[in-house]
Amino acid sequence: MALTTSTMLALGTKAPDFNLKDVVTNLDISLSTFKDYKILLVMFICKHCPYVVHIKDEILRLSRDFSEQDVAFVAISSNDAEAYPEDSPESLKQFAIDNSLPFILCFDPTQEVAKAYSAACTPDFFLFDRARSLVYRGQLDDSRPGNNIPLTGHDLRNAVDAALTDKAQSIDQKPSVGCNIKWKAGNEPSYFALK
Repeated sequence: MALTTSTMLALGTKAPDFNLKDVVTNLDISLSTFKDYKILLVMFICKHCPYVVHIKDEILRLSRDFSEQDVAFVAISSNDAEAYPEDSPESLKQFAIDNSLPFILCFDPTQEVAKAYSAACTPDFFLFDRARSLVYRGQLDDSRPGNNIPLTGHDLRNAVDAALTDKAQSIDQKPSVGCNIKWKAGNEPSYFALK
């Protein structure tokens, strides 16, 4: 496990489009899938990362808490499934079913979507407004495995609330921290660096 922080993509960046398969339904998923929502949260996660395991329940609470509001959630796993079979589409499908995920989970087989978003770690969060401009990127909250800080989702919850009510986002956005995305050999993006 290589401790990695998010790249903190520039605020205002337009959401890159993508075309991926939902691991449960096998349906094509793209930005247009979420066109009727005011807010879009794109989450880069995986099944086995201890940082994702640590926050999984809070991500589920967050998505359920905002399920009746104008917020769409999509999770993407970009790990090399050949080297990490736990992150294969079949394994991710079982993970989604076992956890009754209230959001779409996609697999990024070429890792090009992760590169387009400058995703570096799991978890990595990107929140976009109605114009699909980036308004928040960074951590869920200050809780990490073993640091005994309560898991609240405070940072991301505040960002979603601000986006929904058209309030200014806090400029104090802290990078997410987690395991590095497991890049295929020779496929590491130029922005990727082990921390």
